Amino acid sequence: MIRRHLASATLLVLTAFSTATLAQGIQLVTPDEAKLPNATGQITSRGVTRGPGIKQVSPDPAAKSIKGPFDLKISFEPRGGSKIDPSSVKLTYMKNPPVDLTDRIKGGIKADGVEVDKASVPPGEHQIRVTVKDDEGRQTSSVVSVNVTN
Repeated sequence: MIRRHLASATLLVLTAFSTATLAQGIQLVTPDEAKLPNATGQITSRGVTRGPGIKQVSPDPAAKSIKGPFDLKISFEPRGGSKIDPSSVKLTYMKNPPVDLTDRIKGGIKADGVEVDKASVPPGEHQIRVTVKDDEGRQTSSVVSVNVTN
């Protein structure tokens, strides 16, 4: 009985810490990761698909540059009556080798998108591939680009 209460309390503390950490900000990309060579080959934004839509809401995709830290908000748009599978969401920093960012933003993943307050990245241009599937197994990928200045 005590172990069960201790496990529940630990889970509550970890959940609160994860949520608080996202609210206070996270280091989305480290300086060492930013120094890695850019991914080689073509980085496409998306192909023709019937999978979910992915839309960069914040930072404004039309902005030429932004100051960090910034709020990262990406919305998912299910199609044809399907539902988004939040467990399928993956964020990959487009470097060589690629860097999986998913665990860093795990608490900000919801069925309707990703929301992270005060994401920090070093100055420079950064491309992050967002991949999501719906409950019918249809997958879509899109690249979010941000150019951060000091």
